[in-house]
Amino acid sequence: MSYIVLLLRVALFVALLGFAVKNDQPVTLRYFLGQEWNTSLVVVLLCFFAIGAAVGILAMLGSVLQQRRELAAAKRELQLRHKLDQAEESNRLPIQSS
Repeated sequence: MSYIVLLLRVALFVALLGFAVKNDQPVTLRYFLGQEWNTSLVVVLLCFFAIGAAVGILAMLGSVLQQRRELAAAKRELQLRHKLDQAEESNRLPIQSS
């Protein structure tokens, strides 16, 4: 299984390396007030990919934290019920046969 994962990683690396080599043309990004940024197309694509991934993670963060709080509350409730069940069992008197 590890050989398959290694082979997939190498294939992905080679594909991305080929993409980077083929797209090394210089581009100019123009901002407001006459500012410009001159760099290669691969760097621009990498920056925008990273920014998009960060925005996606931040968008998910609120729901993930809410789910973690709900899970912690459910675990506390389950532990409390388990303790109450144990206390009830220890308070029961054993049935005596006549």
